Amino acid sequence: MATSWTLPDHPTLPKGKQVAVIVLDGWGEASADQYNCIHRAETPVMDSLKNGAPEKWTLVKAHGTAVGLPSDDDMGNSEVGHNALGAGRIFAQGAKLVDAALASGKIWEDEGFNYIKESFAEGTLHLIGLLSDGGVHSRLDQVQLLVKGASERGAKRIRLHILTDGRDVLDGSSVGFVETIENDLAQLREQGVDARVASGGGRMYVTMDRYENDWDVVKRGWDAQVLGEAPYKFKSALEAVKTLRAEPKANDQYLPPFVIVDQSGKSVGPIVDGDAVVTFNFRADRMVMLAKALEFADFDKFDRVRVPKIKYAGMLQYDGELKLPNKFLVSPPLIERTSGEYLVKNGVRTFACRQTVKFGHVTFFWNGNRSGYFDETKEEYIEIPSDSGITFNEQPKMKALEIAEKTRDAILSGKFDQVRINLPNGDMVGHTGDIEATVVACKAADEAVKIVLDAVERVGGIYLVTADHGNAEDMVKRNKSGQPALDKSGSIQILTSHTLQPVPVAIGGPGLHPGVKFRSDINTPGLANVAATVMNLHGFLAPDDYETTLIEVADK
Repeated sequence: MATSWTLPDHPTLPKGKQVAVIVLDGWGEASADQYNCIHRAETPVMDSLKNGAPEKWTLVKAHGTAVGLPSDDDMGNSEVGHNALGAGRIFAQGAKLVDAALASGKIWEDEGFNYIKESFAEGTLHLIGLLSDGGVHSRLDQVQLLVKGASERGAKRIRLHILTDGRDVLDGSSVGFVETIENDLAQLREQGVDARVASGGGRMYVTMDRYENDWDVVKRGWDAQVLGEAPYKFKSALEAVKTLRAEPKANDQYLPPFVIVDQSGKSVGPIVDGDAVVTFNFRADRMVMLAKALEFADFDKFDRVRVPKIKYAGMLQYDGELKLPNKFLVSPPLIERTSGEYLVKNGVRTFACRQTVKFGHVTFFWNGNRSGYFDETKEEYIEIPSDSGITFNEQPKMKALEIAEKTRDAILSGKFDQVRINLPNGDMVGHTGDIEATVVACKAADEAVKIVLDAVERVGGIYLVTADHGNAEDMVKRNKSGQPALDKSGSIQILTSHTLQPVPVAIGGPGLHPGVKFRSDINTPGLANVAATVMNLHGFLAPDDYETTLIEVADK
């Protein structure tokens, strides 16, 4: 049945108002204390929205089942958050898709697994990804099931190339994860399967860069995984991680690349012709660059030295527009009829701006995991290059000011009906665990919001300010009573991951109908309710199958 793209007019709210949609990345709502960087920062604009008209400020759920993840113990992330914000509906995501495919056995029957299986008779199966139970990029139990299932289906030689976490989980947890997987591999060896860890390194220094920010990160991984070359050589992964972590200032995120060698000093698992490779992360953003290196014949980002003829599949397809990778073990959610596409087809001219580290969030993920424009005559997407070669706490203001200024200019130009931006500071700096830098980051994001809202004021427009998930509002791990947790030495355990906190949604602006207020009759509002809300602000009703709007119009 063909989609009808025409949206009905809203019975009360007018068309023709410019609407600014601002997504504060990693900006949740939590109790005020010294570890709440949003509370500690000077944020007069967000404070004024929160403490102004109560009917114009609300909180929504941004984690777990509200964004399609398996349980409410699963923290949200930028990708599923922006999917929900743009799609207006909740789709099974990431871990949940993989869990379902593993539980049903469908993963073993589909084209992707049967493609890599062709290499099992003569070649090695290589599994590359984040060894962690964080559930943001990957999950240890899924890797264990993948190894077990492959060995039961003919894989006689298996090599793991592990990336240590310390970002979505506590720093130091890598040791336990390595012990767990090493035990599994030892049991397989007893059953006659040659299964070993072959290489590794920390996720932020080896392999898992994103948005082409620093190709050297991917090259370090390539050298270890494909060429079997690294500055550090060990007899086991456990020895590697323990030894490298003992270095001054070492942490899981930035462990240098290492390879495992045999008694003669030779790498036990370089990737060679005839092998199969699976990248087992289910989240796309930090696997795309490696996927390009593995799959693209025309590749010039670094010298690959040797390009093995392999059968490669991702856990999921990481970019639907690029068809990257071409083969995948689990089919992605089909997110069609996103709010962005509806609005463009109803004449809403759209401007989206973000910096490189969040390149895809208000475009690719917002548009249902789709690259490119719906209608390039009505859309403009701007990317501000991120700083490279430094950690984000060194420049915590990031590119918030530049994003805001570009967006201000777009609003004042009168060329666009909607502007949509992502301000990454709270998330990217929050991930470093540097509390003082994160306070600076939150202040910078607030200043950027002011620039955009001032422009909205000048054109008589409307704003909607929200976030994709929590992070900067709680920077410490907590015990069961909610107090800061201490490590064995009595020090506070800093939290670098996202949180389970709700996020704000604020609306306002001179163009907002005076009777608009947030509804109080939605049981558990979430990010997916935002799309219908934005459609209303543009003067349209949302499609019937969208999650309901957050707003209503009271009689004045």
